[in-house]
Amino acid sequence: MANPVLALTGGVGGAKMALGLSRILPSDQLTIVVNTGDDETFHGLHVSPDLDTVMYTLAGLANPETGWGLEGETFRTLQALARYNAPDTWFRLGDADLATHIRRSDLLRQGWTLSRVTTELCQRLGVRHSIVPMSNDAVRTVVLTAERELAFQDYFVRQRCAPRINDVRFNGAESATVAPAFATALDTAQAILFCPSNPLVSIGPILAVPGVRSAIASFQGQRIAISPIIGGQAVKGPAAKMMADLGEEVSCVGVARRLRGLSDVMVIDEVDREQTSAIEALGMRTFVTNTVMRTDEDKVALAKEVLALAEISRGQA
Repeated sequence: MANPVLALTGGVGGAKMALGLSRILPSDQLTIVVNTGDDETFHGLHVSPDLDTVMYTLAGLANPETGWGLEGETFRTLQALARYNAPDTWFRLGDADLATHIRRSDLLRQGWTLSRVTTELCQRLGVRHSIVPMSNDAVRTVVLTAERELAFQDYFVRQRCAPRINDVRFNGAESATVAPAFATALDTAQAILFCPSNPLVSIGPILAVPGVRSAIASFQGQRIAISPIIGGQAVKGPAAKMMADLGEEVSCVGVARRLRGLSDVMVIDEVDREQTSAIEALGMRTFVTNTVMRTDEDKVALAKEVLALAEISRGQA
């Protein structure tokens, strides 16, 4: 059977949802497509933050305190680089994490695609489920401020989202092509899930790849989105601040507006129950439940509810 579930994701919230799904669905029933607009080059190495967050999470290696990076990480290499006055030491790459980027960069130099590299790294870490970059081509998220254009990692990590932004752009998206496994999943999936990821810079770059938005708009299966905004706040990350800067409503309704025509159901938290009518006015059904995933049990419970909405169960394997 073709993979019935296609999950679009990025960031810590998306990785949590991906973990919950992976605990329920067999590996041949789930394709996890990850944003690569955050990718950047540091110290000559290709770094894929969102791919690694999802990979480490499914491998059981992620830092439970941050949700990203590796548990028990050390930073002696970064400290040594700082002594040499190397640039970009503000981006915290741990010693063990560096091995991932070194190996990825080496394989990319050998001519491997990012998809093939990701599969190789996942297999070495014991991840059975399919984690796929949105594209094998370079797409880079940049934010525009009144003064200048900033690479996303500069804005997010170095400047801690302090500058007010006027726009978000995905350089290279217009000429990018959908990764092959992503294209297959778009054609064969029974359900598409928008994980609770930043709608601007995690889901946005995926939708910017030519053909993706139209394929989802015409998709005949169930389309379900989980709001990353709860009670007017982002659980983690800069989504709320970025939406406010752009003049968008910082709520699950604001998220629903961005996904209008692309999602049939919006899953929202209990604290946002009063927003159901506003979302339904946009042409979406709502499902209200607990969407805060503090424990692995929470992740699995939410995944089960979402899959029930999509009428997907383990028994279909």
